Parts: sequence; structure tokens; C-alpha cells
Amino acid sequence: VQLQASGGGLVQAGGSLRLSCTASGRTFSTSSFAWFRQPPGKEREFVAHISSSDGTWYGNSASGRFTISRNNAENTVYLQMNRLKPEDTAVYYCAADSYSRDWSVSSADQYDYWGQGTELTVSS
Repeated sequence: VQLQASGGGLVQAGGSLRLSCTASGRTFSTSSFAWFRQPPGKEREFVAHISSSDGTWYGNSASGRFTISRNNAENTVYLQMNRLKPEDTAVYYCAADSYSRDWSVSSADQYDYWGQGTELTVSS
């Protein structure tokens, strides 16, 4: 599985942006996916997870503002981000769990494939 994240950029605080993660391979529909982010100078943190059956989980920073979704026909996972804040500035990574285990979803160790990251900057 190869993951390609895109959609990052420069946005003003309060704005919205949608990130995309396109996956190759034949196991997309049976895999779970997640978004993580790494703010400048900080550790990588969990943002959101979506299971193969469309169950979703969110980290504290994303809850109520971000929405993760997937389109199996297009092999793409999305992260819709609304009401963006400067503290959302980070490199955003998509990750895949080809075993769709759906436990410890906030742990990076659960995911066996990672994309290259897309950078988001939110200006105040």
C-alpha cells in the first residue's frame, strides 16, 4: 500500500480546508485509516481514525471541528477541517492499518503504512 497525502497549504484562522489521502493497492476497502499530525518542534499526535465500516474516532484537538471520511470507490480518505486555529499548524500524515484492528487507534504503532505528509499553516 502506498499513501499520497495532499491538500495542505496556508489558511487564515477560522477557515476550512480538506486534506486527501489516496491509496494504492487492492486492500483499501478492508483497511482502516487515520490522520496524525506533527506540529513544529512537537511530537506526532493522533487526529482521527476511520474503520473499514466507517466507524470514526477523534483526538481531543479535532473533536467537533474535523471530520474524517472515506470513498472506497476512489481509494481516498479525507479530513475536512473547519474553524482552523493557528495551533492546527502541522505536517499532517495519513496512515493505514491493513489489518483493520480498530483498537489503540491513537497509537502510531497500529498503522503499517504511512504517507509522506502534507503541510498546513494556519495564520492568525
